[in-house]
Amino acid sequence: MPADNELWPAWLPIRSELRELKPYGAPQIANVIHLNTNENPFELPKAVAEALRARIEVIASSLNRYPDRDAATLRTDLANYINLAAGTDFDLNNVWAANGSNEILQTLLLACGGVDSLVLGFTPSYSVHPLIAKITGTPWKSGSRNADFTLDAPAAVLEISTIAPALVFITTPNNPTGNALAINEIRELAIAALNVGALLVVDEAYQEFSNELSAVTLISEFPNIVVTRTMSKAFAFAGARVGYLIARPEVIDAMLIARLPYHLSSLTQAAAQVALKHQSELQAEVQILIAERNRIAAAIIALGLSVIPSSANFLLFTGFRKSAELLWQEFLDGGVLIRDVGLPGYLRVTVGTAAENDHFLALLQRLAP
Repeated sequence: MPADNELWPAWLPIRSELRELKPYGAPQIANVIHLNTNENPFELPKAVAEALRARIEVIASSLNRYPDRDAATLRTDLANYINLAAGTDFDLNNVWAANGSNEILQTLLLACGGVDSLVLGFTPSYSVHPLIAKITGTPWKSGSRNADFTLDAPAAVLEISTIAPALVFITTPNNPTGNALAINEIRELAIAALNVGALLVVDEAYQEFSNELSAVTLISEFPNIVVTRTMSKAFAFAGARVGYLIARPEVIDAMLIARLPYHLSSLTQAAAQVALKHQSELQAEVQILIAERNRIAAAIIALGLSVIPSSANFLLFTGFRKSAELLWQEFLDGGVLIRDVGLPGYLRVTVGTAAENDHFLALLQRLAP
C-alpha cells in the first residue's frame, strides 16, 4: 500500500513526473440533476436515434473487420460541416478525427510536443491541457489573464514573443470562464506565434454557442493555426466520444504518424456520420440553450451575485458569502450537482433544461444570499 504521503505504491514504476497526479474526472453521482460537465441536456431526437440504430445494424455484420484506418468518409463529412458553417473550403486532408477532442490534443502533443518543446497556455482554462502536456512529457508554462479572466491579447503577444514556445493553447469560448476571443485577437496571437515558429492551437469545444467567428476562417492565411472541436456539446453526442481537428494538411500528416492503429471504431465513425447527416435536428436546441443561458445569467445578477459573460453553455458565478466548497455541497444536498472548478469564490453551472435551470435558480435563491 502507498505510504500516507504517497499516492502510488513503491512497487509501481510510474513516471516520476506523474507521481503527484490523481486521475482526472468530475464527480458522477446518481439521482441528482447533473449541471456539472457541460453536457447538452437534450436526448437525441427520435428520428436520429432510429437512424443510428439502423446504421449500427448494418455495421454490426462487419465488426469482424478493422475500421477504416483513416476515417476518410467521416473526415469528409466533418469538412463539409465546417465549410457550411464557416464558408471555408476544406476537404478530408484538413481534418483529423479521434475519440473526443482530448485524444486529438494528446495525439497533437505526441507529434509536436516532447521534452524539447514548450506549451504556453493562459490559465484558468481547460484543466486537461496542462495534464496532457505533462503526460506527453511536454513542459507547460501558464500565461496570465486579467482579473476578470479575459485574455489581454497584447500582453499575450508579448508573452509569446518572449517565451518563444513550440505550441500556444487558447480556448475560446474559454472553459471554465465562458468568455470568447474576437477573431482579430486570434489573428494577433497567430502572428506572434508564427513569428517564433509556434503552432497556435485553438480549442473551440463550445464554438456553436458563440457569436464570434471561428478561427478556422484564418487557416488559409496562417499555416500555424490548428483548431480542435468536439461533437459532445452542440450535437448532444457526448456519449459517442467524437472530436476533430481542422488544420493544414501537413498537420494532419503529423497526426497520422502519432495516431494509434485503427484508433476510431467502425461504430464511432458510423454514429458520427449519422449525426452529421442530421445536424439540423441535433443542433435545433442550441438557440434554446443560449436563451436559457441568458435567462440564468440575468437571474443570478438579480440576486445580487456576479456572473462572467459567457459564450458557452455554462456560467461561472461568484459573489456568494459562503465558501465555494460549502455552497457546492449544499447544492448537492438539494439535488443539483454543479462544478467547483478550483477558483476560490467561484462555481460553474451547466445550462440544462428549463425545468433543471428553474430548480438550480430556486436553490441559489435560498442558499446563496
